[in-house]
Amino acid sequence: MQIRAMQAADLSAAAEVHQQAFIRQKQSLQWLESSLNAFPRFLSFVAEEQAGVVGYILWAQKSGFRDQAVMELDQVAVLPAEQGRGIARCLIYESLPLVKQQLCRQGSTLKHIIVNTRADNHAQRLYRSALGAEVVATIADLYSADEVLMLSRDMDGKA
Repeated sequence: MQIRAMQAADLSAAAEVHQQAFIRQKQSLQWLESSLNAFPRFLSFVAEEQAGVVGYILWAQKSGFRDQAVMELDQVAVLPAEQGRGIARCLIYESLPLVKQQLCRQGSTLKHIIVNTRADNHAQRLYRSALGAEVVATIADLYSADEVLMLSRDMDGKA
């Protein structure tokens, strides 16, 4: 599996991943295209195997371009048929150094990572183990259920 920067040619396949992974969300192609076009505020990567794109990850810089950037893991998605194989973890681990490289090119370092997800989403375990993120707040009934805000502090010295 290869983790690489998302390209315009990947949008249709990534939109299919989005559509299957987030059934309550709409306009998958427009969502991903607008994120890709927002570079360098948004950094978009895909997980690709021989069969094609099986997942993607979106990172977003928060509150402007700063010397010490706060990034949000905005969205990570894997085709339902491919879930449970460690693809999301691979997307996080392998895209994070690419995020740090982009930040370095703009004269920034990574300070913190924030993630928000449903309170009942088992992916919290992934964010905790892969990023060291901890729940810092719960927001009742934000989207379709309660949402938690997770924070991973002091990322500058972490791999």
